[in-house]
This record gives sequence, C-alpha cells and structure tokens, in this order.
Amino acid sequence: MIRGLYTAATGMNSMQHQIDVTSNNIANVNTTGFKQDRAEFQDLMYESLNYTAGKTTQTTINPTGIDVGLGVRVSGVQKNFSEGDLKLTSNTLDLAIKGKGFFQITLPSGETAYSRNGAFKLNEEGSIVNGSGYALTPEIVVPDNVTKLTIGTDGIVTATDPQTGDIVNLGQITIADFINPAGLTPLGDSLFMKSAASGDVLEGNPTEEQFGAIQQGMIELSNVKLVNEMVDLITAQRAYEANSKAITTTDSMLDTVNRLKN
Repeated sequence: MIRGLYTAATGMNSMQHQIDVTSNNIANVNTTGFKQDRAEFQDLMYESLNYTAGKTTQTTINPTGIDVGLGVRVSGVQKNFSEGDLKLTSNTLDLAIKGKGFFQITLPSGETAYSRNGAFKLNEEGSIVNGSGYALTPEIVVPDNVTKLTIGTDGIVTATDPQTGDIVNLGQITIADFINPAGLTPLGDSLFMKSAASGDVLEGNPTEEQFGAIQQGMIELSNVKLVNEMVDLITAQRAYEANSKAITTTDSMLDTVNRLKN
C-alpha cells in the first residue's frame, strides 16, 4: 500500500506539470507568433513480482507474469510549430511567413535568434527591429527620404524616391529553417535559439526551396486552440483529483491496518 502512495504522488506531480503547460498556452493565446506546448509522459519502471514466461511447472510457463507499475513522469514538452492564422493589419512593417521558416534576429550578444513574430518597427537609425529593439538579420536600413516601403513575398525590400520617383532596392530579407524545429531552445520574447537537437540552420530566400513566402501587412497569430486547451485543462484536473483520491484511499486502508490491534 505504501507503493500506492508514491505512485499516485507521481501522477499528481505530472498532472500539475500538465496544468502548468496548458496554463502557459492559454496565457499566450493572443501572443503573436506563439507556438503551442504539449506535455508528454512516460510510465516509470515496473516491479516484477512474477516474471513473464516464468516456469509454473516443468512443462508450462507463466503466460503473463505480474508486473506492477511505479507511476508516471514527464518525458518532455513538445513545441507544435504548425502555422497559426494570419491576421491582416495593413501595417507596413508587419510581416508574416506563410509556410516554413523563421525570421533571423541579432541579439545584443551578437548571437542569432529565430522568431515567427514579424511585428517589426524602425529604430532611431532606420533599421528594421523587433519589439525589443533587436535588429532583423540581415540588417536593412530604411532612409527617411523614401516613401511607399514595399516588402515582396520573396523578401526583397524596396521603396520609392519621392524626388525622382525611382524604385530603390533596400535589401533582401532571408529566412531560416531547421530539420527539427521542435529542438529549438525557447528564450522568451517569441525568440528561439539553435541547439544540437534542432540541427544546423538552413538559410535561404522566401519562396525558394522549402521556405515560405513573406506576407506584408499581416502577422501570424498564436496557434493555440483555446477549446482544446480547456479540454486538456479539465482532463488534467480530473486526473489530478483521481490521483488525490488514490492517496486518500490508500491512507484509509493503512489506517484500518494500524487499528487492527484495537
């Protein structure tokens, strides 16, 4: 019966983690470019009280055995990188990637981070930056004497010289992709870092090879489905309560055993 207490406790701990993950998803339901997390679980080791295929007689074997599980553990948190819905904003510097790929962002440390959040702005020098002021890579500077900034689906940035009416090429936005995007390390601020699990970065121009197209004047919404998260939350809550009930039941049985002498 002591085993039952610890087994149920692992279930409560795991369901608490499930609720934490689900709560984070719900909290970020309106976060631009957010990708849903999914908690994954594995059963723990088993105690074999009677081995499968053990001898029952000289000519027969046990067909099943007796294996008692010792609970559950969190095996990982999987990022779902499916594309979120695109929202029209008509803001010139709002960009969304329709398809695969990440924007490349230069951190203050000089390292490159990756993001699906394309809500960009201009800093005091005219560079295109994200909401934290980190520059888009490769850096693109928009002069203050141009108008009609246009970013094509292929990532080419152009503007119009108001004096001559000529089209000025300001640069090329490139995007990155990975063999295993789920292996990226989340940094917060809608940023991810490359890791050994994600594989090497693959860089290219939008609309070429496996890369998606850039949509100007749009942003990618969170891919969290609120209805699914509420169902997961209710399921985790009920599982938590069931494990709690198992602890209460085991405690009641132990109490009965302790009072036998009376």
